[in-house]
Amino acid sequence: MQNLETQLGELGFAGDDMVVPFQVDALDVRGRTVQLGPLLDTMLARHAYPEPVARLLAEAVVLTALIGTSLKFEGKFTVQTKGDGPVDLLVADFSTPDALRGYARFDQDALDAAIEAGKSEPEALLGRGVLAFTIDQGGFMQPYQGIVELDGRSLEEIAMAYFRQSEQIPTAVRLGVAKLFSRDEDGQPRESWRAGGLVAQFLPPEPERMRQPDLHGGDGDDGVLSHDPDDAWSEARAMVETIDLDEMTDPEVGAERLLYRLFHERGVTVYPAHGVYDRCSCSREKIRDVLGAFTAEELAESTEDGKITVTCEFCSTAYEYAPEEFGQD
Repeated sequence: MQNLETQLGELGFAGDDMVVPFQVDALDVRGRTVQLGPLLDTMLARHAYPEPVARLLAEAVVLTALIGTSLKFEGKFTVQTKGDGPVDLLVADFSTPDALRGYARFDQDALDAAIEAGKSEPEALLGRGVLAFTIDQGGFMQPYQGIVELDGRSLEEIAMAYFRQSEQIPTAVRLGVAKLFSRDEDGQPRESWRAGGLVAQFLPPEPERMRQPDLHGGDGDDGVLSHDPDDAWSEARAMVETIDLDEMTDPEVGAERLLYRLFHERGVTVYPAHGVYDRCSCSREKIRDVLGAFTAEELAESTEDGKITVTCEFCSTAYEYAPEEFGQD
């Protein structure tokens, strides 16, 4: 019997590693959603991160893709955490028009101890510190940076706090990460990483409808809003909160099907997808310029077996230089 069920991709669905913009006119909502597959799997496998670290970096990369692809100018958007937890540094950045990369730094002993103590959730791994969102337009423009405290909340919650404080736009964020198990062509077991996310923002034509509650009041403030800015936003946010994390990573669901499940009763418009790629901005020339600023003593200390080797923390590409290139014998 012929299979009449429409398969993912037959209608030109975006598929993996494509950010899909959308709009729900009835609710005055705009947003973007994405599923990262091969891009993320390659990025994480390159460093063989422990699973808790990989999950955390995957969330940061998804968040960076969702926000970075909204840039309307040439530049770079960076998400960076600095905390006192086992994962003391996360960096993910998006360079227009489509380059995405990420890196995590962690203390293996502290990570092992946290896992042993049952404290491997993302908030515990990051610890206390700050999360910075940086927009750099290059040239002579001053970079803009928004800083949110790492205080035990998830990256979802911290991202929403950023939009609330910095942009004054009611925003809902969902992030999900999964490890899938399958078999390759030879029947051997294979693991692969996937992640997905969605950001929805309330942008009504009347600014007064976007009224915001006061910012977090410190100790004793549980952060729960006593009212919603608008009935339409209340409905939209409730819809976003119903997203099952498995839906955001399931390759058979896809961005368009997810949006239909959420907003079909209200009507959702989907715009052309924006591809993102695993592309590092490092180069031999850039690193050579950095080394060119080193003193003779620093260059000598960096020389081993007659050469200077620098490995990019993001893409793991190794660059080799002869000391003679910098006037060293």
